[in-house]
Amino acid sequence: MVTVPTAADMHELGVRLGGLVRAGDLLVLTGDLGAGKTTLTQGIGAGLGVRGPVTSPTFVIARVHPPLGDGPPLVHVDAYRLGGFAELDDLDLDASVDESVTIVEWGEGLAEGLADDRLEVIISRGDGPGEDREVRIDGVGDRWSGLRLDLAPGHR
Repeated sequence: MVTVPTAADMHELGVRLGGLVRAGDLLVLTGDLGAGKTTLTQGIGAGLGVRGPVTSPTFVIARVHPPLGDGPPLVHVDAYRLGGFAELDDLDLDASVDESVTIVEWGEGLAEGLADDRLEVIISRGDGPGEDREVRIDGVGDRWSGLRLDLAPGHR
């Protein structure tokens, strides 16, 4: 668990995650409205070096951001309006998941079937009056076994 004090720190956390992920990685983001899921995704996109801007795909459901260099594309999905796994499956994400970094916001309970290995990212608002967020990152599967990340703000 890491405390993220500001939106800029959430973006920076994403940049650091973007430096760790590779083609075939799935990230499932969970958190309330305004928790910072899209801000984190924007940072991951910056860390991956993809064409932007990375914005919430709420109304288009999914966006593909091609790489500016040699890295993988970023597939950014907002599953908020989807009614279940069948609707997620209709997006044919499994066709691109091996070549892309795939991030599914609101994906808990839906996106886990896309890959055996994934990062589950849970973002919670802090108890104080500020912007503080608590971010928990759980690695699932062989790819992330033994995950030990120090992703606290200011750590490089």
